[in-house]
Amino acid sequence: MAAPARIPSVVFFDLDDTLFAHRGAVADGILRYLAALGGPFDGVDQGGAVALWQELEERHYHSYLAGRLDFPGQRRERARDFAAAHGVPLTDQEAAAWFGAYFEHYRASWRLHDDALPCLAALEGEFPGIRFGLITNGERSHQQPKLDRTGLGDRVERVITSAAFGAAKPDRRIFEHACAVFGVAAADAVYVGDRIRTDAIGAAAAGLTAVWLDRREAAVDPADAADAARLGVLRITGLAELPALLTAPRPPPAGLGRSRPVSAGLGTSRHVPSRPSDVHNSCNLSRPGRAAPDSRGGASDRPESAGVMRDPPA
Repeated sequence: MAAPARIPSVVFFDLDDTLFAHRGAVADGILRYLAALGGPFDGVDQGGAVALWQELEERHYHSYLAGRLDFPGQRRERARDFAAAHGVPLTDQEAAAWFGAYFEHYRASWRLHDDALPCLAALEGEFPGIRFGLITNGERSHQQPKLDRTGLGDRVERVITSAAFGAAKPDRRIFEHACAVFGVAAADAVYVGDRIRTDAIGAAAAGLTAVWLDRREAAVDPADAADAARLGVLRITGLAELPALLTAPRPPPAGLGRSRPVSAGLGTSRHVPSRPSDVHNSCNLSRPGRAAPDSRGGASDRPESAGVMRDPPA
């Protein structure tokens, strides 16, 4: 028999690609920059250019997390490799300037996902007195401008960053710390994020109700699926599903279907069996809390991604 839903005291969110539309801003930013550059970048295949830029973000941000590159270095290498693929060699100085110019186009594309603010409003209507917080694998100085630009900073009570705390998602300690900051038990907290291991599995292991926001209906590594299922991770494909999910009786952790725990197979709103912080945002990952990339992949210009690392840094 399904158990009744537990009324949450606080809902924590990941930032990039959960509330903040990082991937969209990256795609828009690189296309706008290429259009402004012209020359060898005239007439490039837009889909291929976006895919290459995102793949380079993943590759070099992972190198940063592994300690093979410093933060400015991963940015330079992304720019250098992208330009080289289009026949344009860049020195270190040129690559840094190239990325800096791109970053301005990325910033100009900042926005929230369309379902972000409506979700917060719906949760406030459903759970009077509900509180909101952010947990991000980035530095406050890099994430705060996003909050200011989008107005999200006025809607969340506290922002917990890996750089300030000293441990990054999926380390359970950062989730436990966030609960302690809000003065709530883990069992009374919900965490929503777009990376199955970095976000959902990490939060579930700390005792929070963990919701994986699978906007892209991504393929899942069998090991992640097994861990998510064991820990009772819930899966949704959009934030509009969250209020109903949190008020519905919880099904037993087996089988598939909407709003169920993830199991061997994945489907809309299921519990998932069991993502870097923004590549555009810098994470202080030289500390013991440095996270490794997770199976879903996706480093970003933010400090977060579909896998273990993020919030993507840029």
